[in-house]
Amino acid sequence: MKNSLCMLIQSMDLLQQDLAPLSENASTELARIHYEASRLNTNLMQLLSLYRIEKDQLPLHLDEYFVEDLLEEVVIKNEMYSQQKQIAVQVETEHHLSWFFDNDLVSNLINDMFVNALRYSSGKLLLKASIEDAQLCLELHDDGVGFPDFMLENNDNSMTHFNLAAGRTGLGLFFAHLIAKAHRNQGRHGRIELSNGGRYGGGVFRLWLP
Repeated sequence: MKNSLCMLIQSMDLLQQDLAPLSENASTELARIHYEASRLNTNLMQLLSLYRIEKDQLPLHLDEYFVEDLLEEVVIKNEMYSQQKQIAVQVETEHHLSWFFDNDLVSNLINDMFVNALRYSSGKLLLKASIEDAQLCLELHDDGVGFPDFMLENNDNSMTHFNLAAGRTGLGLFFAHLIAKAHRNQGRHGRIELSNGGRYGGGVFRLWLP
């Protein structure tokens, strides 16, 4: 299913190049479908990772990566939808900042948070990376209405606290917590943090990696 979705997303990328100058309505609809397909692809990757975690079969491939490359890749993956919605995306990080982490897992985690932020953003998104307290801090700021109170109050590792009736299963945040916690170094482990305010007054997601 994941391979088929990847092929579908690639085909939509090619179609968008041809449709954009011909039909604005068709281009808009294609961007929306591309967004939903990307969300589904991310969810499948999360489910696979969660299954492997349950079976203790999730290998952590730690290596050194340039953080700027990771963030730029996330932006490019979602460029079609962000441009269609006229959302300005800004990336802030040191040019040669690098860190040790599992690139596939962290990239999928940040991409999922970014895709969700696109849905709730009014027109601005910020991806930021910095070193604080000897940890890598990856931040995502939006200019939406912010996280609801129940998500801020249950900013931990349990899916059971999230409001299923409101359409928020908490799967993405549960996955983010597990991936963050799997990254350990010198007695410290990664963590996530939700807040409101930030650069644009909306929701702020932070991932800390030791």
